[in-house]
Amino acid sequence: MTTPTCIALPKICFERGFLADRAKLVRDVVIPYQWEALNDRIPGAERSGTVHNFQVAAGEKKGEFYGLWFQDSDLAKWLEAASFSLATHPDPKLDAEIDVVIETIAKAQESDGYLDTYIQLTAPDKKWTNLFEWHELYIAGHFIEAGVAHFEATGKRTLLDVVCKLADMIERVFGLGEDQNHGYPGHEEVELALVKLARVTGEKRYVQLAAYFINQRGSEPNYYEGEYVDHGLEKLPVYFYHNRWAYLQANKPVREESDPIGHSVRAVYLYTAMADLALELGDDSLREACNTLWKNLCKYHYYVTGAIGAEWNGEQFAGRYDLPNDRAYAESCAGIGLIFFARRMLDLELRGEYADVMERTLFNNVLAGMALDGTKFFYVNPLEVRPEEAKRRYDQKYVKTERVPWFGCACCPPNIARTLTSLGHYTHSVLDDGLAVHLYTDCSLETNVAGTKLSFAMKTDYPWDGKVSVEINPANATTFTLRLRLPGWCDSPTASVNGEPVDIAAHDRHGYLHLDREWQAGDVVTLDFPMTVQRIRAHPHVYHDIGSVALQRGPLVLCVEEIDNGDQLGLLRLPKTAQFTERFDADLLDGTIVIEAEAERLKPVNDELYSSAEPEVTLTTIKALPYCLWNNRGEGEMRVWIRES
Repeated sequence: MTTPTCIALPKICFERGFLADRAKLVRDVVIPYQWEALNDRIPGAERSGTVHNFQVAAGEKKGEFYGLWFQDSDLAKWLEAASFSLATHPDPKLDAEIDVVIETIAKAQESDGYLDTYIQLTAPDKKWTNLFEWHELYIAGHFIEAGVAHFEATGKRTLLDVVCKLADMIERVFGLGEDQNHGYPGHEEVELALVKLARVTGEKRYVQLAAYFINQRGSEPNYYEGEYVDHGLEKLPVYFYHNRWAYLQANKPVREESDPIGHSVRAVYLYTAMADLALELGDDSLREACNTLWKNLCKYHYYVTGAIGAEWNGEQFAGRYDLPNDRAYAESCAGIGLIFFARRMLDLELRGEYADVMERTLFNNVLAGMALDGTKFFYVNPLEVRPEEAKRRYDQKYVKTERVPWFGCACCPPNIARTLTSLGHYTHSVLDDGLAVHLYTDCSLETNVAGTKLSFAMKTDYPWDGKVSVEINPANATTFTLRLRLPGWCDSPTASVNGEPVDIAAHDRHGYLHLDREWQAGDVVTLDFPMTVQRIRAHPHVYHDIGSVALQRGPLVLCVEEIDNGDQLGLLRLPKTAQFTERFDADLLDGTIVIEAEAERLKPVNDELYSSAEPEVTLTTIKALPYCLWNNRGEGEMRVWIRES
């Protein structure tokens, strides 16, 4: 499981509602579609080559390697998503497809445990020689995660045995021994995966291997400097220039890092593993480093949509407060990695701010990465798009103005799939003395709390409506603490137990409502988080957003689109006195809230580039919809931040 406090996926059921619909879409459409993509059977889509590469490495067919040096990881993430799906919804056909591809993977694996088709098919004499650029350990991490998920879902050891053999080889190769490689991953991932492997196998040596990689990172002499010289490289890629090895989070030891830096996905995968190890080893220095990195990430590098990673050149963090909108990279994988980090931080300390970030990032940045039909995807998630400019400008060359069927670099689509098939790992925590609710969604679950079997049912239309009803049914009357997140966006929550009002302020502990009592079958907790349209303003140092507001209702950030508001969205102004109306349109975009307000539109009075004449102001009505739903009605302009007048 993702963390020790997670509820096993078969024990939780998402029956209806916003998140349940997305999870069902992944099961019914996305997983089969992505399997076709990985087998190069999607007309008009970029070729994957992923399954082909394993078949060639396994000797099942003739051919050459196709794709990028980390292409293998796409299959690993798909396997993890498919395994999570099997855990909650058994499917004999999918189960059989997985068995066949696992057999191919096992045949491709070398006798010593090595597994990386790019190296095996193109440079078999170069294993482990280019860690800063090639992704052998990153790929290993994703396969380890897939092996753990498959074992937990099916009880089969077929893939778990493959990844244990791979992990054992890594343990032999890497370490501080005289004859060992003293390096560490160029792209972090294996560290968090090794912790998962240790938890499922009971082999604590995998935790120690993860700790080696974390502790060795950024130490002196810098491993990558030696590798750089050994390869005879004349210069590093341009995105290394600002701070050399900081791009790989290897410019200093991890405990000395204070500000997120470098490639954003690598960074949050690293921070996730650091939090894992802080918990596993009781390492207070790692915990403190995680706290500092979390604080500065959220304070300086965090988009209103929950995205991170502003800089397209190197897919990395920009400087403090540098959060451009039209050229935002805001990668789906980075958002998913931030969710991983937030979930681990909740295990270190139950604080509402971690779940708030998890929710904002999931509901906005991550869900925007997939079309409502489940067959098209975004890699990059900007907060402003003008198609004509995006197609012309070099600094927006990665921005897609419409979702696409597949990518040559397809890390994001299967990452979204594995996240949405494992939602149960993020919604709740089982603690020694009770249960915590992090995300609100219609669901039911069974678990053991305080030594007693507990059935728990939550009914809600969240995120469209803030009313939540929770029914508690312990097998026997039992005393435990129910902790319910108080969303940071809500100013005036209310709660009651069996109709009796609860004093929120008296029971608020770091953003969670603590209800400590003897619970009996049929007890009902009622929550109400009033949802009104809020104007969100950025810190003045975020110069891209000066004089503008973002609109938010509940956890959903809103945007305006050309199809509803005409082109030249930058000419819209929202008066400070404007009042909002809202309605739910069941026929629009599978059902969505629609926000409208009286606004202004600027109109040029002449064709001069510069003029002392003031533009004409006309009245109009703006229509705003959830950002996560944008571009499901064709290509057009989109904008999150609206100028205020």
